[in-house]
Amino acid sequence: MTADRATQTAMAAATDSGTSRYEMRIGASWCPSVSGATFDTANPYTGVPWATVPDGVPADVDAAVAAAQAAQDGEWGRMTGFERAALMHRLADILARDAEELAATETRDNGKLLREMRGQMEYMPAWLRYFAGVADKLQGEVIPSDRPNFMIYTRHEPVGVVGAIVPWNSPLMLLMWKLAPLLAAGCTVVVKPSEYTPVSALEFARRVEEAGVPDGVFNVVTGRSAELGRALVEHPGVRHVAFTGSPAVGIKVAQGAAKHFARVTLELGGKSAQVVFPDADLDHVVNGVIAGIFAATGQTCVAGSRLVVHRDVRDDLVQRLVQRASTIVLGDPTDPATEMGPLANPAQFATVSGFVQRAVEAGARIAAGGRPDAERGDLFYRPTILTDVDPDMEVATQEIFGPVLSVLDFDTEEEAIRLANSTEFGLGAAVWTNDIRRAHRVAHALRAGNVWINAYRVVAPNVPFGGSGASGWGRESGIDAVREYTETKAVWIELGGQTRDPFVLG
Repeated sequence: MTADRATQTAMAAATDSGTSRYEMRIGASWCPSVSGATFDTANPYTGVPWATVPDGVPADVDAAVAAAQAAQDGEWGRMTGFERAALMHRLADILARDAEELAATETRDNGKLLREMRGQMEYMPAWLRYFAGVADKLQGEVIPSDRPNFMIYTRHEPVGVVGAIVPWNSPLMLLMWKLAPLLAAGCTVVVKPSEYTPVSALEFARRVEEAGVPDGVFNVVTGRSAELGRALVEHPGVRHVAFTGSPAVGIKVAQGAAKHFARVTLELGGKSAQVVFPDADLDHVVNGVIAGIFAATGQTCVAGSRLVVHRDVRDDLVQRLVQRASTIVLGDPTDPATEMGPLANPAQFATVSGFVQRAVEAGARIAAGGRPDAERGDLFYRPTILTDVDPDMEVATQEIFGPVLSVLDFDTEEEAIRLANSTEFGLGAAVWTNDIRRAHRVAHALRAGNVWINAYRVVAPNVPFGGSGASGWGRESGIDAVREYTETKAVWIELGGQTRDPFVLG
């Protein structure tokens, strides 16, 4: 370990209780909250607190936004796209070096499989490298003028300070989806991580500092109260709010940002359908459905939580899924043999349990799971498959964010499309068929921002991700994501030097 790395590691000091103590990153400083308060974050698998972090208040947000604005007005704001790109590549190299350490932090904080978190951390630098390639190409254009005495061109300028509110299910990856394009655009950011997973953003801030990114570009404020997030959203110095979370909170974010005309990117929930036609390869379908709903313990916005299957193959497919679900290995997320870890927190465990209980009371039948697995730990819930689900049931229309699959059947293509589109969400969907014409036809008809054909839950830095309706506004990833963080300025240059009638438009 280098001296710099040793110094960074020492910054997470041990408390008397044996937990690691962290501080917030604001501007050039690692600091406690001005309130002096702290809180503990617990490992969902063991239930044991492992880190202590500051419990921030609105005054901390004020300080962080001021630091971000100072960086915007200072060294960072004066950098060229080429210089920003170089720093982004340097940060990508550091993240690649520390992927294993960051993956362990994520698993300790949210209980997801180490192998899944390792995969995310190893892939995460690709977002920085992709958008670093955009940073030096944010060129405007010369616009032909209808007046011979004018030249007109456009500039794409950073919108300013961004407030990023990040959820607990994939904290760093979902942060990166916001961070990479906003850095390419030349913005600065104040990050408010989930109170359930506050540590990884602070660990990330150390790597940002090591990469030489100017102080104030990346700030982290931690805390438990809703007041903290509200202070960030409603802060007049924040010009764009990038939020990932529930639709209910997303509405509040949009309302709060609108008070001072800040832009908003909302990546919200989903109730995604996997549509299976009778000619599909059922072996591949089983693998895709399992990946869509039981990977990540179902705690993902794009979970394929509805199986919309043709009646001719329903029974066969459900039988195969039940058999595979019964063999899913639950246990220690750090064990390579484990396939499903615990739910991330007690509140989410209660939510999942409640959905299943109400579904059974409404007439659904449990084909697999449907119960906790107390032998594994307090937050474990068995992979669950529900049949006899009516399309209007709560379990078929509302996001659960857990390992619960609802099965609905259809007879015609038109019925399949109607069922798939029968929720307020529009985030993800899959079409399983060997008929290429039908695959495209149905993909075009599905109301979803992301449609996979004979696959599920695949993402890339160059592909836009987002949804419509209750799934949110805007797109993350893909080259156009940078436009979310820029303002377009038109510049008019008068070339002739003549005066004109000041009371006539142009």
